[in-house]
Amino acid sequence: MKIAIIGATGRVGTRLIDEALSRGHTVTAIARQADKLAARPGLATINADVADTEALAAAIAGHDVAISTVRFLQTTAKQITAAVKAAGVPRLLVVGGAGSLYVAPGAQLVDMPQFPEAYKAEALAGRDFLNALRNETAIDWTFLSPAALFEPGTRTGKFRVGEETLLSDASGKSWISMEDYAIAMIDEVEKPAHSRQRYTVAY
Repeated sequence: MKIAIIGATGRVGTRLIDEALSRGHTVTAIARQADKLAARPGLATINADVADTEALAAAIAGHDVAISTVRFLQTTAKQITAAVKAAGVPRLLVVGGAGSLYVAPGAQLVDMPQFPEAYKAEALAGRDFLNALRNETAIDWTFLSPAALFEPGTRTGKFRVGEETLLSDASGKSWISMEDYAIAMIDEVEKPAHSRQRYTVAY
């Protein structure tokens, strides 16, 4: 498949590139300085700013799916979806956040008193992005929320898949490596199972 990765030079984006290329997909990496990525078979790079809808649409045109990894404070759902619509790309996958996952009926993680203040603005922006997608009818979108702790780590291929509720392990820890998250995302690219849905992955 032809996969466009928006924000491809970030920590998640580079791992998505690795996972997609390892499975034989063709990847176009899109970022303001995408050309800084090392040349690899199957990888093309396009320098484009997410805020430039016309340039972004031109960059993702002709792809089977676009994956947005851009921080929510740096973009909006309207910017991304406008480019996807203009480009005629049939599917949009979004690297989500954990803040909008539920920890109790009617209570989301971001609203808990113990939620770190340093991450709150980004988490609230992520929730706004998700809510905007839920009102989107013209695009086949998927929003994949990681666990609460989301850091570089090991690719194990072993994790759980959930829906709207934060997943934790037996010790109460909610975590997933970026490498295993990338597996889940490219699995969704290959075998769509969450059309117009948010879901989550964790150990």
